[in-house]
Amino acid sequence: MVTQNSISKAQAKRFFDEAYSLAYLSKKRNKAWPQIKDLWERAAQAGHTRAMFYLGTCYDFGLGTEKDIKLAFTWYLKAAKAGHRDAQFNVGFLYADEQFEMHNPKQQIRWYTLAAKAGLIDAQRDLGYAYFYGKGVKKDLKKAIHWYKRAAKNKDPKAYYNLGLCYEVGEGVNQSNRWAKYYYQQASKLGHKKAGSKLKQLAAIR
Repeated sequence: MVTQNSISKAQAKRFFDEAYSLAYLSKKRNKAWPQIKDLWERAAQAGHTRAMFYLGTCYDFGLGTEKDIKLAFTWYLKAAKAGHRDAQFNVGFLYADEQFEMHNPKQQIRWYTLAAKAGLIDAQRDLGYAYFYGKGVKKDLKKAIHWYKRAAKNKDPKAYYNLGLCYEVGEGVNQSNRWAKYYYQQASKLGHKKAGSKLKQLAAIR
């Protein structure tokens, strides 16, 4: 087994790049996942952050290896501690899973917050959801609206839709059909299926 720092950073990057090319840049339908996983593992063991994350995805989805959520979590956590925002979100997502043996709502919020502050849209929206419903954290509608708006600013259709709901009923904001309509319209433009029916309901009120 390759151990930490047994290869240079330059070599680790070459391993990562080669695997990434095989996985995502190659036009071949049948990807060489065992080879890809092995290359990412070599790079990850040498401390390459992105390789740690992608190795986690291999164990998470059973790509080139047997599916192993505990190993996926181990590598996600290593990448998350190194500042990889997608890994931070995945760590939070696993902590949120009640079926996961390390289920921990408070840790979920910690890692979602780090990923959200780093600009990850999914984390911003899901953190808003957590504050809105008090999932793993004390319910705080103002913070929920804050994170929904951060995600909406980044063109997230679900965040737009959630804001529409908030304005329609006046939760965390002053009730406003005008703003509800605006946010539903933005969600609809981005393909949110339920937003269209909400717009019809608002139109019928008049």
